[in-house]
Amino acid sequence: MYWLTECHNAIQWGNSLRGDLFRSKQLSYLVLLAALVTLVVGLMLFLVDPNIKSLFDGIWSAWVTMTHVGFGDVVPVSFFGRLLAAGLILFGLVLFSLFTAVVSVALIGRNMHALEMDIEQIGQKAGRIQTGEDRILDELARLHKRMEALEKQLLSNTETTTD
Repeated sequence: MYWLTECHNAIQWGNSLRGDLFRSKQLSYLVLLAALVTLVVGLMLFLVDPNIKSLFDGIWSAWVTMTHVGFGDVVPVSFFGRLLAAGLILFGLVLFSLFTAVVSVALIGRNMHALEMDIEQIGQKAGRIQTGEDRILDELARLHKRMEALEKQLLSNTETTTD
């Protein structure tokens, strides 16, 4: 029964995260950018490379290259086709890095209110500690003055008894 509860909690968490991600404009822009790059580079591959026989093959080749799947069923053979594919590989790396960053921001942003409360509590505790430290330092300074006065009195008493 415990695992059913955990599975239910995991599904709720996943749905909540999905909602947060779909509300994020950055993710929408990222997906739109990926789609546009796939279409444009797919068209360019179709126009430039003789091994790419149709527009669909060009788009397919661009997609599997950008996502680093690389099935190998449709590959560019010309210099410019391979150059486009190399650029698409680098773009895919950047795309996945940005996707990871967007997901990280969504995950971290969900817990910011808890972090802000923790930081506020830490600030309050630090203020109380500082106040306590100030009182201790004041007491030490007072004790130091009393010790000096006692040492002077002891020194003057010893001088008068030795004379």
